[in-house]
Amino acid sequence: MSATDPRRLEMNIPGPVRALCQRLRERGFRGWVVGGSVRDALLSEGTAGARAENDWDVATDALPEQVQAIFNRVIPTGIEHGTVTVLLDGTGYEVTTLRGETTYTDGRRPDSVHFVDDIVADLARRDFTINAIAYDPLTSQLIDPFNGQADLDQRILRAVGEPLERFNEDGLRVLRAARFVATLEVELEPKTAQAISLSLATFRKVSAERVRDEWVKAMKARRPSRAFEIMREHGLLGITAPELLDSVGCEQNRYHAFDVWGHAMACLDACPRSATLRMAGLLHDVGKPKSRGVNEKTGEFTFYEHERIGAEMAAPMLSRLRFSNDERERIVALIRHHLICYESTWSDAAVRRWVRRVSPELLEDLYALGAADADGKGRDASADRENLRELEERVKALRAQGAAFTTRDLKLDGRVLMSALGLSPGPKLGEILRTLLDRVVDDPALNDRETLLRLAQEYLGSPPPPPSKAE
Repeated sequence: MSATDPRRLEMNIPGPVRALCQRLRERGFRGWVVGGSVRDALLSEGTAGARAENDWDVATDALPEQVQAIFNRVIPTGIEHGTVTVLLDGTGYEVTTLRGETTYTDGRRPDSVHFVDDIVADLARRDFTINAIAYDPLTSQLIDPFNGQADLDQRILRAVGEPLERFNEDGLRVLRAARFVATLEVELEPKTAQAISLSLATFRKVSAERVRDEWVKAMKARRPSRAFEIMREHGLLGITAPELLDSVGCEQNRYHAFDVWGHAMACLDACPRSATLRMAGLLHDVGKPKSRGVNEKTGEFTFYEHERIGAEMAAPMLSRLRFSNDERERIVALIRHHLICYESTWSDAAVRRWVRRVSPELLEDLYALGAADADGKGRDASADRENLRELEERVKALRAQGAAFTTRDLKLDGRVLMSALGLSPGPKLGEILRTLLDRVVDDPALNDRETLLRLAQEYLGSPPPPPSKAE
């Protein structure tokens, strides 16, 4: 097969999608598989790259009300724009009437749509040639009026028609271009690339939620840095996250081969394909430009407290981009604790205190981020990786020994404390438990019920409780 052999569509199209098109044909209409589902099927190898069964979009010359009359169960999900969801055996498939569009005053949605009966006219309104391909699964006809298949073969991302017109219709398209450069590993066609910076006014109208969604999708790429390099080069990043631009050209010390921006890109790519972890990789050194100083004795650059400063900078950025509270808190915590200064000379108590400080829930992500941070320096990372491996092994050994890392690991809980000391639920109870944990982290021998009760009484300055009947 060639790079984009249409026979892959035959292998990948799910049976229900084919049946849907057959039902339309029986009622005198046509159905085509369109858009990204066609693109991805052409790029897939065998069935390995097939989409989920319900992730196939169908275009039809039937009007929405005609589709509703043909199928038993139809949900009018976007009927004002010609889209309904057909339910077959409990699975939903989007079916959209062929349409043309008018102007996009808000830079997001067309002011109005009008239905057409020409598949080529429908494809002409799409963003990129590789997304403007249709396939009739009943006749095996590939409809490619803008040579999208050739662009796929050559790994070129080209706007349909006039790029500036396409980008001014929907401001998100320039960010989609950056994302596709990463996820599809394509190159921007020059005229398409030139139009991005000319359409930034429309891009400014894009909501933060849509920007976040594109960032998260880009994080699934093998090298998401390709998307962020496009965003930086063409001005998108200056609108969505200008704080990152200070990293460009910010030199580092001799342990790094890259400036702060280059290191962030390398770390981003080295992180596992988790959106949360890769966001932490992207932002982990965002505080370095603000913290950079010079050691007067060595002349080396220093970045004291950059992890704290970076965490403080990342929190409002992530809020602005509409990441959830849980996502924001985890990413900020990873940035705050990403600098792991472990040495073999650490005592077991020091290792326990480190785990207590960063929290056990972050450990696996911190190890992964630490490894990516080391690999992203552009230098030999073997020593740093060995250091991380040793720390991980020591934590595992301490866990196996029953070390307490959280208040849940203490040999008594809040109910026992309240009963024994006459306490009520509230902040004081949590304060006592955290104090006990600090003592146990330093000395695991203290982790037994009676000793902890005694320590709690000492902390409160209260007399010991009367002996129980069992005593």
